[in-house]
Amino acid sequence: MVLSRGWALFLVGVGVWTWAIWPRFAVAIWRDPRAWASGTVGDWPATGFLWVHALLIGASLAIGTTVALLGVRAWRAAPRRTANR
Repeated sequence: MVLSRGWALFLVGVGVWTWAIWPRFAVAIWRDPRAWASGTVGDWPATGFLWVHALLIGASLAIGTTVALLGVRAWRAAPRRTANR
């Protein structure tokens, strides 16, 4: 199956969007007092709140990276428009 260049660009955009949003969310979770047992940022041990969100963020970044790479591959495989088309 070969995707159109438009869909390929969409997939790359989703990957870029993922990398623009999730790292910022990670910083917000790190700074949240609920992430730390003592309520002080960076004071270990971390709570389940931090670990669950870290897993969510890691999975989302992995999926976003995969989607972007598939978009790049689809872009390269898509036929280019010529003047006759």
